[in-house]
Amino acid sequence: MSNNYGPEYVRAIAPYQAGKPIAEVAREFGLDEEAIVKLASNENPFGVPPSAVQAMTAAAADLGRYPDANGFDLKGALSKRYDVPAEWITLGNGSNDILEIAAHAFVERGQSVVYSQYSFAVYALATQGIGARHIVVPAKNHGHDLPAMLAAIEADTRLLFIANPNNPTGTFIPAAEITAFLDKVPAHVVVVLDEAYNEFLAAENQFESAEWVKKYPNLLVSRTFSKAYGLAGLRVGFAIAQPALTDLMNRIRQPFNVNSLAQAAGIAALNDKDFLQQSAVNNSAGYQQFTEAFEQLGLEYVPSYGNFVLVKVGSDAGAGARVNLALLKQGVIVRPVGNYGLPEWLRISIGLPQENAVLIAALTKALSE
Repeated sequence: MSNNYGPEYVRAIAPYQAGKPIAEVAREFGLDEEAIVKLASNENPFGVPPSAVQAMTAAAADLGRYPDANGFDLKGALSKRYDVPAEWITLGNGSNDILEIAAHAFVERGQSVVYSQYSFAVYALATQGIGARHIVVPAKNHGHDLPAMLAAIEADTRLLFIANPNNPTGTFIPAAEITAFLDKVPAHVVVVLDEAYNEFLAAENQFESAEWVKKYPNLLVSRTFSKAYGLAGLRVGFAIAQPALTDLMNRIRQPFNVNSLAQAAGIAALNDKDFLQQSAVNNSAGYQQFTEAFEQLGLEYVPSYGNFVLVKVGSDAGAGARVNLALLKQGVIVRPVGNYGLPEWLRISIGLPQENAVLIAALTKALSE
């Protein structure tokens, strides 16, 4: 029976494939959940900050009430942290929500959206979900080719996505290259700078993109609490942009899109500098642990600035799926990236030292087989 409901461009969408949950792998392969190591979804291996747990416990008393639709307290904390007016901030149900809202707010059906090859899958989904036209710019060294992206902008282009660091490849664009790009982007094109992994950057690569928003009225900076802040399960993200953009986003944003617990936890996590530092130190050590092992195994990998590494596990198109299955059977969950056009590669999140060691041992065994 054919499905003729809905627009053809919606029927053509391949749904987003999330990382396998631990419980599903345990059921599928007959494994003990406690022994499974999940390094698939770029989550913080320390989990939720204790400060956020405490804040949620206090907020739980009011769960019979709707959350603050405007997120006054969380916006206030973000306003102070990034030195922008509170009305420049849009809250999202994760930064994924921000990306979707931006597509709906700024692009009409049939207009074009520019993004890079090997960039976050949601850019394609958000574009397709509104019936817009994709302009996919070939990657350069697995990362964004900004001059080519600039040249790809057309008269009907309304939105351009940049992920920095990029997921799933981990590549990074220095600040000077981004500002040079922003100087040349036509005013009618909204640039979404997606910085989901910003907090993992080394000090010498850090820059405050919120300051750029003050100069570029067509810039929207997207951030999340899901990665370094450890709040993936709560779904809370935010955007910083000038009022001309935030006004449009708030017209279509769901009124209670960030729940009460997420708002409380976000404030606590934002101010928990010790947890953030602990996460960054662990990530740096884990990256070294992984890359040294990959080099010993003779594996090519893309130098990463996020909390994951993209590693090539074979030379044939079936390599990623084959090695992924071998890892699953050993109770290790990573992320195949064949859907990104990278079937020979796996994306592996950085975990705790002992989790990383389990991955290395399992990968060594999988490759030897």
